[in-house]
Amino acid sequence: MSTRITTEAELRDLIGSSTPVVQSKISDTVNELTRQFIERSPFMLLATSAPDGTCDVSPRGDPAGFVHILDERTLLVPERPGNKLADSLRNVLANPHVGLLFLIPGIGDTLRVNGRASLTTDAVLLGPLAVEGKTPKLGVLVEVDEVFTHCSKAFIRSDLWNPNRHVERSELPSQGEILHSLNSTVDPEQYDVERAERYARREGIY
Repeated sequence: MSTRITTEAELRDLIGSSTPVVQSKISDTVNELTRQFIERSPFMLLATSAPDGTCDVSPRGDPAGFVHILDERTLLVPERPGNKLADSLRNVLANPHVGLLFLIPGIGDTLRVNGRASLTTDAVLLGPLAVEGKTPKLGVLVEVDEVFTHCSKAFIRSDLWNPNRHVERSELPSQGEILHSLNSTVDPEQYDVERAERYARREGIY
């Protein structure tokens, strides 16, 4: 007997269907209540996918409210300096469909936004996104298709915001050690020291 679920009918037989109340929570606009989650969020996850179906989820973070609400159907996400792999940006160029998940420290509910993205260099739009005197060269415009809050169950199960559950960074391999395991020419200690120095200088942050 197969234990693999291959159809939605099989899935629904197993988990059931959502209630009318849950189904009614999905909106196609940001309203006065849901916008507060975006305005108070300092951290967001951006999900994109390539035409072949391969996916990418990338963290985005800045002072709270860094994602600007241009209107009830349009968001603007600043693109800050990164590693230049540009996975998310390349995906947007090929496939505009994106998903955003907004988190607020200490809050279990999250806000999800699904929509279609494009890249912009419009100086008028990007000007208000400047931080520490640095205006982003690029922004991700998101045309909103769906907006809805997501319940706290994952945060309750994980106890994510409990400081007593925080892990000491020293208990995990460093970035330098991970890179060295992939590329033996990398000196892990030197890499970690130099990266810490760059971060201390806030080099490449903005």
